[in-house]
Amino acid sequence: MLRSLAAGERNIGELAAPCKMSFAAASKHVRVLESAGLVRRRVVGRRHICRIAPAPLMAADKWLRYYDRFWNQRLDALEALLKAEDEDQKGHLK
Repeated sequence: MLRSLAAGERNIGELAAPCKMSFAAASKHVRVLESAGLVRRRVVGRRHICRIAPAPLMAADKWLRYYDRFWNQRLDALEALLKAEDEDQKGHLK
């Protein structure tokens, strides 16, 4: 649903269709996304129009990028250490 909303506003029926779920199930899912702050909904007549709320996703992306760099640096250091140890062992076998 979030991927669909990234392309623009959708009503609940449009969000439900590709997921092959009932309108009621889609509505419940939208409520969960709303309570998480990821989706905003406005009512136009009987239609509930949803749009993505990007700020929480941007905060999550920032957090994930930090830890991606953190773990990549740690894993790169581990790889270098293991390679050096492997080279050292190969040197002692000669």
